[in-house]
This record gives sequence, C-alpha cells and structure tokens, in this order.
Amino acid sequence: MALGRGLRETFDWPLFVCVMSIAILGVINLYSATSANRQYSDLYIQQIYWLTLGAGVGTLVAAVDYRHFERFGWFAYGGGVVLLVLVFLLGRSIRGSTRWIPIGTFSLQPSELMKVALIVALAKFLHDDTKTDGRALKDLIIPGLILAVPMGLILAQPDLGTALICAFIFGTIMVLTQLKWRSLFTLFAVFVASAPLTWRYALRDYQKGRILSFMAQFTGEQDIQDAGWHTHQSLVSIGSGGFWGKGYMEGTQNQFGFLPDQHSDFPFSVWAEEQGLLGTMLLLGLYLFLVLWGLRIASQAKDRFGAVCAVGVSALIFWQSVINLGMVSGMLPVVGMTLPLFSYGGSSVLTIAMGIGLLMNISMRRFQY
Repeated sequence: MALGRGLRETFDWPLFVCVMSIAILGVINLYSATSANRQYSDLYIQQIYWLTLGAGVGTLVAAVDYRHFERFGWFAYGGGVVLLVLVFLLGRSIRGSTRWIPIGTFSLQPSELMKVALIVALAKFLHDDTKTDGRALKDLIIPGLILAVPMGLILAQPDLGTALICAFIFGTIMVLTQLKWRSLFTLFAVFVASAPLTWRYALRDYQKGRILSFMAQFTGEQDIQDAGWHTHQSLVSIGSGGFWGKGYMEGTQNQFGFLPDQHSDFPFSVWAEEQGLLGTMLLLGLYLFLVLWGLRIASQAKDRFGAVCAVGVSALIFWQSVINLGMVSGMLPVVGMTLPLFSYGGSSVLTIAMGIGLLMNISMRRFQY
C-alpha cells in the first residue's frame, strides 16, 4: 500500500478539484431544483450524505493498491452478476421496471455497480491476454460473453440506458486496445442489420414510444402533451436561460413545476435555465476536463490493467454524460440516465465514486513501478 513518493507529490489534485467542483455545483443545483416541491425538498441533504459516503468508498478504493483488484477481478464480476440475478427475486418495481433491491430505507441498484465490475473484469481479461497485435472478431468472443451476461440481465429489468452504457464502455475499451478496423466495421454492420429485430423483439412499447417521439420532433409531429413532454419542457428551460441565465432559484420552468424529473434525469436543464450559457460552458468544461484527465491517467499507467481500468472509467463518465446531455437537449431519445455526480441518486454516486477512486489509485501509483 505504501507509495513511492509522499502523498503531497503523488495525490492527483487536478482530478480531486474537478470532481469536488462538479459535486458541489450539483448539490447547489439540486437545492434549487427541489425547493418548490415539498416531496423532494430534502433530497439535497440526502445527496450530501451519499457524496460523503461516496468520498469514503472512493478513498478506500484509492488507498488499496489497484493490483489487488486485478487479482480479484472475476470475484467482483461474479458478485455483480449475482446481484443482478437477485433483482428478479428480491427487487422492487417502480414505473414498470424492476431494478432495485430494498435494503432498509435504501434501494440498491446493482446495474450501477455492475458498470465498475465490468470494467475491472475486462481489464483483468486484457491484462492476462498475451495478444499484442490487432484483435479480430474471433478475439472478441470471450470479452463479448463477459459483456453479454450482465447486459442481458440489465435489459430484462428493463433498463435500456444502463445496458447501452455497458455496451459503449465495452466498445470504447476494445477500440482503444487495438481492435482491427475491419472487425469494427463488421460489428457496426451487424448492429445496423439487427435493428429491425431489436425493435420487434427487444424493445418495450414505452421505449418505442420515446424513440418515435424523438423522431417526430424533426417532422413537427411530436405530441408535447404525451411522450414528448419531457424533452419539450427541457428545451424550453435550456433556451430560456439565455447567456446569463435567470438567476439562482429563479428558473420558472422548474419553480412552477413544468420540468419533470428535475432531480434525477433533468438537473442540467435547471442549471442551464438559471445559469445560462456561461454556467453551461463552465459545467461542460469540467466534464470535458475530467474525461481527458482520465485518458491522461490511462496513458501514464504502468501496466495494461491500470490503463484499461482508466479507459473504462473515462468511457463510463463520457458516455453517461453524453447520453444525459443528449436526451435533455433533444438530440437523443429519453432513456433515463443520470448526469455523473450532478444528479441525485445513491447508487449512481457510489458507482462514480468507485470509478474516481480507481482513477486516483492508478494516477498515484504511476511513480511506483
């Protein structure tokens, strides 16, 4: 556990400051987002509790030499799969989805924790794999199975957004670890060719409704009173913020209750309405820095396991942010996706905290070997 240099020299202060900035801005925004709704008005306090717990978990993950995680990678993966199976036996259903296991007053969402377990498992596999040249399709069979098991269980909950994140993390890791271009194009062709079957047999009716509503906005036929309500109200919020914004706790779309799910899926819309383009650029800049800094840590890692873990965590933050920002700005269908560290949610906070702890761990030990 001992580090080669002193804590002051090895501690990744830019990563720490960036993460703390996003988390603090998230709590400030959450207070405003829930202030007008008595049902949610104390969520910002719970979020502080989650962030405090997340800081403890992240510190623990950062303190233990990450090579121990490499040794126990399959146990973490197996534990994540077991929790996903338990969702179907012990889970609680909300809005037609069964994603949470109730533990006292807390609801654990195993699919969130599975993101980190998947990253560690793929890093473990690639670390042990002696292949050094480009990977062909046949080389993707085993890592593809590592993805397919949890992804199938998550799709059955159903949770399309989290399943997509797992697929994007897998794709990013494979592309950045020398996947042959021919293999990449073949996979893309298979994905496009299977779209009709996915539409017919894999998607639920409400998921199809969201996609159809998304496509209808380009033809002017979107029903803003039904499936298009969320996107329409979000776009009004973002657009009404202007350059300077309406001011803290002055966003009318939020304060008058027009904006739905403002604490979980649409907190960015509240931020954009109140802080305007200037505040939006600040927040986007923090997320861009976080992703690029994660890739920098990957490039400086001393072994393949650390590099793949850093790429995986960066991909997790990048894709989750892109999908959330895409759906609140009308560029992607609404799939139910939190904005990392900015949205309310215990499982989401703990998952990102574990990922940040892993990044800090790899960064601090880049001088050790």
